[in-house]
Amino acid sequence: MSGGPATGHRAGFAALIGRPNVGKSTLLNALTGSKVSIVTPKPQTTRHRVLGLVNLPHAQIAFVDTPGLHRKEGRALNRAMNRAAAAAAMDADLVVFVVEALRFGDEDELALQRAKAANRPVIAVVNKVDRVKPREKLLPFLARLAERHDFAEVVPLSALKEEDARRLAGVIARHLPESPPMFPPDQVTDRGQNFRIAEIIREKLTLELEEELPYGIAVEVEATGEEEDGQLVVSAVIWVEKAGHKPIVIGARGERLKRVGSAARRELNQLLGRRLHLQLWVKVREDWADNAQALRQLGVEE
Repeated sequence: MSGGPATGHRAGFAALIGRPNVGKSTLLNALTGSKVSIVTPKPQTTRHRVLGLVNLPHAQIAFVDTPGLHRKEGRALNRAMNRAAAAAAMDADLVVFVVEALRFGDEDELALQRAKAANRPVIAVVNKVDRVKPREKLLPFLARLAERHDFAEVVPLSALKEEDARRLAGVIARHLPESPPMFPPDQVTDRGQNFRIAEIIREKLTLELEEELPYGIAVEVEATGEEEDGQLVVSAVIWVEKAGHKPIVIGARGERLKRVGSAARRELNQLLGRRLHLQLWVKVREDWADNAQALRQLGVEE
């Protein structure tokens, strides 16, 4: 961390809170200009608290992407994700409550209540407004949303548009305390290389398996090394909960696992800026999503 006088500079933490699949991770990636958090159409893709850093001329914002809040807490994994989201809101300087345009259900209400409970300024972000035609249809929704809480700001946007992300960053910066930067200006996230590798693999698994994806699937990087030519060698394990899930992940003659590995390797080569040799193994760990020790090992429960 860097020190020095604030000299009008603002810095702080902003927690992204919302129901699953509302666009928080897409928004974080747009804000940072980097693939900090994985994105898929499947709800609850985000399982960890992920920090993404945004540096403006007179401000530094540490965004915390959180798992989507949901009411079904039956499994230990679900409970851990809900705790992570609630804790992030309590620890932040302000909360960014993300909701989808024209949609507000029970899980949105749960997320809003968690945002209120943090007793911090709350900025409401109404995402996916590009899908609302004509735009006038949005006005009654914005009016009803404003009645639910005394928001510091209400910002309609599309997380897919870079200019909207820049505008939101400027709005948030105005509500942060005066402070010198908390992190080096070239840092993008607090997550290390192994975490980012595991998450990219999990993203490709989710996209490849789609509806066949077993809920209890996780990825762990077991070992990394370097060959003489500078190529990074990564050995990663895909954990499943049942023996019957292994053939689903591997596919006929191993073709599905090969496609996952190829897609992950292509993106990681670009993300890491170096060639990568990826070895994937599929192993069974019975009911790991209900095992507190396994959740800690995989970084879900901190």
